[in-house]
Amino acid sequence: MISRTLFSSEHEEYRRQVKRFLADEIMPHHERWEDQQHVDRSIWNRAGELGHLCQTMPEEYGGIGADRLFSVVQLEETTKAGATGLGFGLHSDIVANYINNFGSHEQKLKYLPPMATGALVGAIAMTEPGTGSDLQAIKATAMLDGDHYVLNGSKTFITNGYLSDLIIVACKTGVAGGTAENISLLLVEANSPGFTKGKPLKKVGMKAQDTCELFFDDVRVPKANLLGTEGEGFFMLMKELAWERMIIAIFSVAAGEAAFEETLKYTRDRKAFGKPVASYQNTRFKLAEMKAELAIARVYVDRCLELVLKGELGIDDAAIAKYWCSDLACKVIDECVQLHGGYGYMLEYPVARAYVDMRASRIYGGTNEIMKEIIARTL
Repeated sequence: MISRTLFSSEHEEYRRQVKRFLADEIMPHHERWEDQQHVDRSIWNRAGELGHLCQTMPEEYGGIGADRLFSVVQLEETTKAGATGLGFGLHSDIVANYINNFGSHEQKLKYLPPMATGALVGAIAMTEPGTGSDLQAIKATAMLDGDHYVLNGSKTFITNGYLSDLIIVACKTGVAGGTAENISLLLVEANSPGFTKGKPLKKVGMKAQDTCELFFDDVRVPKANLLGTEGEGFFMLMKELAWERMIIAIFSVAAGEAAFEETLKYTRDRKAFGKPVASYQNTRFKLAEMKAELAIARVYVDRCLELVLKGELGIDDAAIAKYWCSDLACKVIDECVQLHGGYGYMLEYPVARAYVDMRASRIYGGTNEIMKEIIARTL
């Protein structure tokens, strides 16, 4: 593979710390978390204690002002370990970013420090039962009543939803029509009267991640909890979705690489008709194809990350990365399952878990069909 030049010695030291944390405190419990459909609440506090949350936030607001490559390191190692139950990336790199980029000084002081310690778990609620990638069509409403918005509606497929303490809710603060101009973002605290959570949803994969439905019945949200400016929610969502899509590209490549390495080892050790599976031409060619395609994806993603650090990444570039890399990860993992034979269908093998866990990457963050539409608009 072409050597990577993004990371400094500090990043690599942090990579070692993340690996230790995952090996010692995450993976021994992950199967149990899958059974209960969410991680233990205490692991959030432990992650905060060890400095694994909200690192990129300014020191004033509980972070250390780290660059986004520290987030990349955590995302890659979490993915390679198969720790799909952790919602740290969404909490630290999406929810916290919205507050840091668009929130008032008072909102940042109130919410970011406890998010950095794990005392608050963050979620963002965009998708509704009848509205997925078409954010303009959301129906949740928040009508102004004195110093409060009265929020009504429901959201679904919300990562970190079950354990959430703070939720950024996309809603219509004007007429709930099919346009974007009335969309606003509200910071809703989970202890607000009228706010309820459904049970964790039973998913095909990512079973330890606490994905659930959220319900808002005349929830009174202080006007001071409006994030940014009323009616500018769609603009804020579009601005931040580029980084969210890069996150998906980052862990898609990492998942593909991890499955490839597992399969390379397996086919070298496993024998068929008296010879290692890796000695057959079909296997060698399949492995060669996967190595080539992953290498190309890795170089593109790393180049996109260079642009992220400069603030120059285009929305279409992020869409390309998300679409191509998530498609590729699913393709590679499917090939890896095939090369494992029957064992590839057994959940005790990492490739089987990756097979069910990664399929959603082509759906969330905007479906890959929507990514193609975004790309096509630039032509």
